[in-house]
Amino acid sequence: MLTPTLQAFQRLLTIMDELRAQCPWDKEQTTETLRHLTIEETYELSDAILEGDSEEIKKELGDILLHIVFYAKIGSEKKTFDMESVINQLCDKLVRRHPHIYGDVVANDSNTVKQNWEQIKLKEKGENGIKSVLAGVPKSMPALVKAYRMQEKAAQVGFDWENKEQVWAKVEEELEEFKTATTTKEREEELGDLLFSLVNYARFDGINPDDALEQTNKKFIKRFTYIEQRAHQLQLDLKTIGLTQMDEWWNEAKAKK
Repeated sequence: MLTPTLQAFQRLLTIMDELRAQCPWDKEQTTETLRHLTIEETYELSDAILEGDSEEIKKELGDILLHIVFYAKIGSEKKTFDMESVINQLCDKLVRRHPHIYGDVVANDSNTVKQNWEQIKLKEKGENGIKSVLAGVPKSMPALVKAYRMQEKAAQVGFDWENKEQVWAKVEEELEEFKTATTTKEREEELGDLLFSLVNYARFDGINPDDALEQTNKKFIKRFTYIEQRAHQLQLDLKTIGLTQMDEWWNEAKAKK
């Protein structure tokens, strides 16, 4: 007899079969038409996680699970892959990349586990003709997150600074180069180097730069919204208020935390 979890999963698979066969919209979908919707759902899950909303997280996880099942259904129709092969391939990978659990490798801390994972992954990709440790970083990943992941992956194979002071010295070096750059092209390049070095320092300091920037984004939205509300209360146009007044309201919002 199936467990409640497996019963629920079987129900989802049955519903997917029914929708694909009977619903006009579901019948029209392809992996290409679903792609941008999957990206949107992933960002919605990210928002729910940042908000710490358990109910919303549960809902968004369901939406992503639906997409996974949808892709598998399309794959089965094309006879390229199906839900069973997707799950089995995942299980095989998890067993293969956890030799400290399913083999005789010793790993007593998470950093060693991550290093083993990257080395095994690199070996696997090498067998498939892909040799770079950075090959697994998606090209379409947002630049800030991509920089963090590339640095993290490079560090797992030993390409890293020895201490935080060295990383900060690199930040200061890049800042000076940015300040002395003259042309727009040079300044753009140097700004990129500066941002990359700051991301690296954040990683070294145990800070996720994407999370840190998002917290700042939220603060900006909250404080600027306060300015808009104050202007609305006084029936004033933001464009004519002036920076001095807006800065005063900004500080009021900042004081409110």
